[in-house]
Amino acid sequence: MKQTTALDILKSGKNVFITGSAGTGKTYLLRQYIQYLKERRIHPTIVAPTGIAASHLKGQTIHSFFALGIRDTVVDNGYVEFLLEKSYLKSRFAKLKVLIIDEVSMVSPEIFTSMDKVLRAFKNSPEPFGGVQVVISGDFFQLPPVSKEFKEKRFAWQAPVWKSLELKSCYLQEKFRQDDDRLIEVLDDIRSGEVSDKSKSTLDLCFHTELAEKTTVTKLYTHNVDVDRINLEELSNLKGKPQVFKYSSKGSAKNIEKIFKTSLVLEELTLKKGAMVIFIKNNPEKFYVNGTTGTVMGFEGDIPIVKTSTGQKIRVLAEDWTLENDKGESVATVSQVPLRLAWAITIHKSQGMTLDAAQVDLSQTFEVGQGYVALSRIKNIEGLKLLGLNEMALRVDPLILRIDEPIKKASVKAAEELSTYSEDELEKAQMNYIKGLGGLTNFVEIENEKKLLRAGKSSVSSDIPTHLKTKALMESCDSIKQIAKARGVTVATIMNHFSTLKKEDVSIDLSKYKPRNLPMEAIEKVVLLLEEEQNMENFSDDGNLRMKPIYEALNGEISYDDIRATMLFRA
Repeated sequence: MKQTTALDILKSGKNVFITGSAGTGKTYLLRQYIQYLKERRIHPTIVAPTGIAASHLKGQTIHSFFALGIRDTVVDNGYVEFLLEKSYLKSRFAKLKVLIIDEVSMVSPEIFTSMDKVLRAFKNSPEPFGGVQVVISGDFFQLPPVSKEFKEKRFAWQAPVWKSLELKSCYLQEKFRQDDDRLIEVLDDIRSGEVSDKSKSTLDLCFHTELAEKTTVTKLYTHNVDVDRINLEELSNLKGKPQVFKYSSKGSAKNIEKIFKTSLVLEELTLKKGAMVIFIKNNPEKFYVNGTTGTVMGFEGDIPIVKTSTGQKIRVLAEDWTLENDKGESVATVSQVPLRLAWAITIHKSQGMTLDAAQVDLSQTFEVGQGYVALSRIKNIEGLKLLGLNEMALRVDPLILRIDEPIKKASVKAAEELSTYSEDELEKAQMNYIKGLGGLTNFVEIENEKKLLRAGKSSVSSDIPTHLKTKALMESCDSIKQIAKARGVTVATIMNHFSTLKKEDVSIDLSKYKPRNLPMEAIEKVVLLLEEEQNMENFSDDGNLRMKPIYEALNGEISYDDIRATMLFRA
């Protein structure tokens, strides 16, 4: 199927599965659709199974967005009920109108089912995924979900809800990444399940490839141990004094160990000026997400300064990794600088990348799809230097071979169905869908929105709640006034954000923001009197005492800000 046909299907509001071999422009198509929606003032939600995959479309990880913690099993009803009590999640899912899931090959059926359960609950709808448009993208010939044990059902399409979505298949076929017929032939052979002698000879020649000196060469390996070895070797080659960053933690040793096992955070991180690094945490307010790459420019005391690949300079402060129990309570926290060295990366993390050149070691391939992903990262065969190759590297899952042809046939059928619509009928269907989402359909308004987008001033509101934007500044600001100035809002607004943060996490430490010389005794005395009176007019719907009656009882002699602060920091 052509991209233009697939885009027309997407615009009609159908649930869609976008697939095709590596380099056929799946991500480019998604970007076109995302842009189309934003121009009509609709902000799609974009998720992916890993931080690096999510970063390609400026999205979030599935686990983060759906508040799944470290779960890899289907969430039970008790946990869903717990999530429903979270006001910030209610706000998040209320905004969700279009859900885009990228790199679906790495999504397990359990996680796919969990997303469905959470959305049905928050949308209060029995429809699959709560009735929102679901756009799924990925290639099942690429890496499958990571699993420590054998599972009979490995892929998202094996979850019952996949069939319930009635997805329109769009199998893209025109290749854009590869501009080399020899490499395309190798990749097509791997997808067919039979690698020809000609393709094997092509790969043999890659053992002797000399890569251009000026080309940035990324080194891809199957195992973390090799990645760590290369990165440490490169670090030792840099001149300058190393800076060592050690983690701090709260909680039991057992729970802290779980955090290290289920995340990329390091117990000890050594950096030097000039080190290539990759961020391992999402913090869009500070202009980085899990998967952002950059170079260490230097240090301000014990704070590394990183210049990202997009040119942004960032003071990288420590971030928290937390482990929660089934009640959502934090039972352990690890604090560490959210960076790792990045001269070499695993093939798993490279999925979705496009590289000018790569040095690849497939001698220890242990999973189907690894070889295909690694070889398909580059544009042409001259950009590939092979260090090793085993039989597993050229294999694909037999199950995927069996379903590939039915997906292609479904794609042909979807294109034929679209062709039965006249141009006017198709345009009407697409406009009705945008209307249903509450988007813009007026030509002049759409053109104005395009201008705003080009100027970086979209009127589409951010998905990040305002109180979380405040939270992102807490580490780098020492007072409420500093945060208010940085955010461009009033002190009262920041106080309200703090109050919301305290409701969501009772363990949050706000003590350093407590103003000095608060008239707490006088305010506390009035508060106790008003609480004893139990006059319902003095209380808000959520049961909290209003500011106005406190202010009036104090004869206006104490400011609203001091009253807010006292209420916030009451014992």
